[in-house]
This record gives sequence, structure tokens and C-alpha cells, in this order.
Amino acid sequence: MTDRLYSDPEFVQFYDVENQEGRADFRYCVSLARNGGSVLDLGCGTGQLAAELSEGCSVTGVEPASAMLDVARHRTGGDRVEWVEADARTVRLGRRFDLLLLTGHSFQVFLTEEDQSAVLRTIASHLAPDGRFIFDTRNPAMEMWREWTPQRSERVVAHPSLGAVKAWYDAKHVAATGVVTYSTFYEIPGGRPVLGAESKIAFPRKEGLARMVDDAGLRVEQWLGDWQGAPYVATSPEIIPIGRLR
Repeated sequence: MTDRLYSDPEFVQFYDVENQEGRADFRYCVSLARNGGSVLDLGCGTGQLAAELSEGCSVTGVEPASAMLDVARHRTGGDRVEWVEADARTVRLGRRFDLLLLTGHSFQVFLTEEDQSAVLRTIASHLAPDGRFIFDTRNPAMEMWREWTPQRSERVVAHPSLGAVKAWYDAKHVAATGVVTYSTFYEIPGGRPVLGAESKIAFPRKEGLARMVDDAGLRVEQWLGDWQGAPYVATSPEIIPIGRLR
């Protein structure tokens, strides 16, 4: 599951710029952790959320991409977090946590039901008896990939050292599998070659998720449709289950 967006420092340098702190998912997860306790952040990326949560919680961040963890370890608050380089499908830490997070649409990088079920089993293996889990995935009914064309996705990224960088996506959806293959491009000033990386993500449906969650020994207490806390409906942008061990 090597993806240059996360494994190549040339691309990782744009991750925080394009995913600014203070996001709605951050705020929601911070509110879930407000009573302290232990937190496991699966797919922690560059550690923005894990570092923020570490002010009041004992936090472990799991991430398979070493380039992302290099950023996480050196960010403010990074010294308060236990960082683990591992795959969410197979990691077993031998302890349980009060809150388990898998945000930033990280669940979607797992392309098959087999891999998605493995991640859900990891969640179940690490939840304390009264612990809660939360993760997010984009609602396939909204067909968000239609916005990931060069024309619709073009933007200017204000990089702190590279300046104004033009960026865009291009995407293709395969209906039979529900997998979207998309490319991310960065055009850096100064005549440098355009950076391009291809990625694949899945768009599982709520019904399939509900079945896999149940099979993993978990139960959903709430289905949210966005990070503002609205209940899930068919036209919600997100599918966000919150639950516990069954």
C-alpha cells in the first residue's frame, strides 16, 4: 500500500498545508476526548490531531508511512505522543484504549472488504470495555469524485517555502468495484517538473459497513452524516459511525 502522497517527502510537505489544523473532524474528536483517558489514533498521518489530543490524554499514533511519522515526531507536542510505524490491518499493541480514531478518510485507503474488515478487527482488539470508536468515509451516493477534475479542482496552495503552488486532481471511478483512482498534481514555481502521484480509494456503502462492523464484534450507537454532528441521511456527505464493543 505504498502511496507517494504519504511515503514521498516531496508530497508529504504539502499534507499539512492542504489539511489545516482546526478542521471540523478535529474539533469533534477533541470533544469526544475531553474527559481524558487513552486514545489510539490509527492512520495518524503527520500527527496534527494526535499532538493536539496529547495535551489532555495519553495518545498513541499509528501510521504506516515513515515520511509522515518524521513530520509527526518533530511537530509541537510530538514528544508527548507514542508513535508506532505499523499497518492498521495488522497492528496489535497488546493494550486497550478509551477512544479509537480513524479520521481524515483513512478508512478509504483500504480497497477491499477483506482489508476493511481487518481494520475493524483491529479496532475491536484495541477498544476498552467502555471505549468508543469513530471513523469516517465519504458517502458514495454523493459521487464526490465528479469534482476531482482538473478544471473543478484547480487551486493555489500557499506553501511556506515554495510559494504559490498550483495544484489539481484528476480521477476515474470504476462502478463495479467502487474504487476511485485519482492523481494529485503540484506545479511548483521556477520551472521544476510537475509532481504527480496516483492513489486509489474505496467508497464503501453504509449497508456494507454496518455488516462488517457487526461481524467485527462492534456496534454502532450513532451514524453521523457530517462532522457538525448531523444524523446520517442518504444525501449526507459523510458516513461516520460512532460505537462500542458489542
